[in-house]
Amino acid sequence: MSHAGSVDIIDFILLTVYPVIGLFIIEITCRTIKIVPSWIKLTIQGITMIAFAIAYIGFMPYIATSSDANIHAEPHWLSAFVLLALAVTLFYQARRSKIDPKKSDY
Repeated sequence: MSHAGSVDIIDFILLTVYPVIGLFIIEITCRTIKIVPSWIKLTIQGITMIAFAIAYIGFMPYIATSSDANIHAEPHWLSAFVLLALAVTLFYQARRSKIDPKKSDY
């Protein structure tokens, strides 16, 4: 585990699942509306991943809980870096989809 000791295992699993849930909610919403271009959807997903990265760095003591009062949650730098890399990829796909929508399957 990349964040040993700073959060409980349940919190670690939840912190992994939260961005995935965010991506799925945006995906389902945009597919049900059907008028949202794919580049807008991908841009919104990228912004959401940046928001999660900021939350994992700046607001970790408020997100993760511990049964021990002496253990404080540390910022999740590695998770934030991965989320930022995902955001860059989503922005690249959004740009590619905006330039030529036929090249993008999203």
